[in-house]
Amino acid sequence: MFTRTYAATLIGIDALIVEAEANITPGLGMFLVGLPDNAVRESQERIRSAFDNSGLHMPGKKVVVNLAPADIRKEGSALDLTIATAILAATEQVSSERTGSYLIMGELSLDGTIRPIRGALPIAVRAREAGFRGFILPRENAPEAAVVEGLEVIAADTLAGVVGFLNGQTAIEPYHNAPAAQTESDNPYEEDFADVKGQLQVKRALEVAAAGGHNVLMIGSPGSGKTMLARRMPSIMPPMTVAESLETTKIHSVAGKIGSERGLLTRRPFRAPHHLASQVALIGGGSNPQPGEISLAHNGILFLDELPEFGRSVLEILRQPLEDKKVTVSRAKYSIEYPANFMLVAAMNPCPCGYYNHPTKECVCSAGAVFRYLNRISGPLLDRIDLHVEVTPVPFEEIADDVPRERSADIRRRVIAARARQAERFADIEGILTNAMMNAAMLRRFCRLDDACNAMLSRAMERLNLSARAYDRIVKVARTIADLAGDEDIRPAHVAEAINYRSLDRESWGK
Repeated sequence: MFTRTYAATLIGIDALIVEAEANITPGLGMFLVGLPDNAVRESQERIRSAFDNSGLHMPGKKVVVNLAPADIRKEGSALDLTIATAILAATEQVSSERTGSYLIMGELSLDGTIRPIRGALPIAVRAREAGFRGFILPRENAPEAAVVEGLEVIAADTLAGVVGFLNGQTAIEPYHNAPAAQTESDNPYEEDFADVKGQLQVKRALEVAAAGGHNVLMIGSPGSGKTMLARRMPSIMPPMTVAESLETTKIHSVAGKIGSERGLLTRRPFRAPHHLASQVALIGGGSNPQPGEISLAHNGILFLDELPEFGRSVLEILRQPLEDKKVTVSRAKYSIEYPANFMLVAAMNPCPCGYYNHPTKECVCSAGAVFRYLNRISGPLLDRIDLHVEVTPVPFEEIADDVPRERSADIRRRVIAARARQAERFADIEGILTNAMMNAAMLRRFCRLDDACNAMLSRAMERLNLSARAYDRIVKVARTIADLAGDEDIRPAHVAEAINYRSLDRESWGK
């Protein structure tokens, strides 16, 4: 007998429908065709054991299972339940009337229980688009799949339970996410800018960065608060839109980074890879392609602490994603595109000993050592970082005082207001959300400069020897500063502040 069940395979952060065709004919053995990888081939033994322990039986005949389309490679163990259901339907142990209405996926344990899979959310989105009634999947993946409206999510625990549901013997109510207990006024972050003493200029720079989606580099001596400040950045970022939240959740779902109790991600990601991370870990790919850290930071923050300690080749691969907001991983057997619209926040010491330009401690590094240390960060990469901020040590008087400081919630309100102005400005331009994403044509349209601003920029370009890209970055930052101030036009004061955020372009650094 011939039957067909349905599943999906992941391609990047999207899913492709897969048909599992089972045919029973006289003979012996089980054959899997349709470009299965080793994990899929091994499903034969998992299925046999699961059948034995669930009161089901394998047919004593020749079983051929084809995974179509046959020219797309199928990877992982998520097709176990699909193949098992196809075999059961072909042997009439499961009614084939309902199998065609559901996408069925899950990894089988030897005892017949169902283990979680990766990519439940993008698969659920694809199932709804393809017109399926529902999605039968492991219970651990149900919260993320239930985010998709108009699709029955059937949370399954065992193979026997799936058989009972498809035969109409067991009723399983569609899974629904419980309403979120957290309100908009709640602060979901434990760390707050009110904890940071001093550093008013750095706080201001981070506020500008958050408001315009700009990349920022903090440079200063050890213990001056660079990491502490960076880890509080998420607390002042604006809330994600529904579209941003859905896309971010899809990426984390594909990477298997979503816990069993979580549905749609509502907090902007904050990824902080160690400086020993490889190129593949950062950019993505691998033998079984997965998103890298820059894609996991999509719509959020990628924090690189001790920036010069990262490998030169690792840092250089950031250049293109910082411009294109996406990354294309091309290998001999595949080419996959992952979104990578992240905000880069980086921190570094000014020299090997850490005390170059320190107000009280003497630097023991030679001029050549300082120059070589700073040159670990290439000029093209620095050009793509909008704000270079010097972080100086906090005086004892400020550390010891108990003066109340501005909370993250207050800064966040200003950031949200500035983002609202940008949303109105770019309402008719698809894919542009912040000032940092503007291209040259948009700069001419939205960032008109008067004579005083042009004269100031001309002097800065000549004195700091800035590139054309650095010029554009300064103008974008000035536009954001104007948005924070509620000004329609860019004024000289905005340009002057933006120029001031180019610390590493000054002659005093590494010369």
